[in-house]
Amino acid sequence: MVEYRAVFDAEVDFANGGGLRTDGFRLDVPHPDVTDDEVAALLVRHLGLLMVGEVRITNRTVVEEPHKGGRGVTAPATGGGRRLVELSHVVTDGMVTLPGWPGPAISEWLTREASRGRYAPGVEFQVGRIDMIANTGTYVDTPSHRFADGPDLTGVPLDRLADLPGLVVRVPAGTRAVDRLLLAPYDVAGCAVLLHTGWDAHFGTDGYAGPEAPYLTGDGAQWLAEAGAALVGIDSINIDDMTPAAAGRRPAHTGLLAAGVPIVEHLTGLDALPPTGFRFTAAPPRVAGMGTFPVRAFAVV
Repeated sequence: MVEYRAVFDAEVDFANGGGLRTDGFRLDVPHPDVTDDEVAALLVRHLGLLMVGEVRITNRTVVEEPHKGGRGVTAPATGGGRRLVELSHVVTDGMVTLPGWPGPAISEWLTREASRGRYAPGVEFQVGRIDMIANTGTYVDTPSHRFADGPDLTGVPLDRLADLPGLVVRVPAGTRAVDRLLLAPYDVAGCAVLLHTGWDAHFGTDGYAGPEAPYLTGDGAQWLAEAGAALVGIDSINIDDMTPAAAGRRPAHTGLLAAGVPIVEHLTGLDALPPTGFRFTAAPPRVAGMGTFPVRAFAVV
């Protein structure tokens, strides 16, 4: 489905005095033939402005671009009823998730040929085996991943992992640090907040761990926790800055997991989701003593 955004300058005069000016503002619009008056109304609604006297729109163009979300334009109905969107990487033998960390070894514990001697004629089964670290593919971090006394996979309630109202934050291209200001326009309370950076395009390559990988700042993590986010996910290599300059401090992990907010890393396919209007699930097995584990992350739109 094609989506559009308006790019424009605006001057806003308030009825009780004062004003506001924007240059090159980008805003979701419902169709390519939107008028200046419609853009003005959408801007006022999107920013939540009160007591507006006049809005002057200039230098307006409309571009074909995915919606970023906001109060002005709601996600359109698909017309096809419910659909499922896959948001997980495929786990394969020897795959690299984090450079320098071991990949999974997938084999057979019981082959079909060997099983034939155990069952009646014509009956056979296969039983697979996998040896892997917990941080493989798309996975969830629970508080015990960071804190020795935090809840593990068995202690995080399902309402923090499954059937959550979802919200996508589209991170502008070239932006590394997702901070409080970028998140401030969104109502995240009770939501799975998914940071769409597009960095999943590099998954499985040397560039995935590159110094340009986007991340969530400690300040942004604190804002999400205080605003009541139920879960936070990202399609980058790590929710924290992994460059040497960050010195392994991991403030996003620390802030979110201390607040009991699960983290899902290495998501993919977030471009297929609308800004809002979907349900998100990333539930792991109930394994005692584990703080991290792969998930089948998906959305119901």
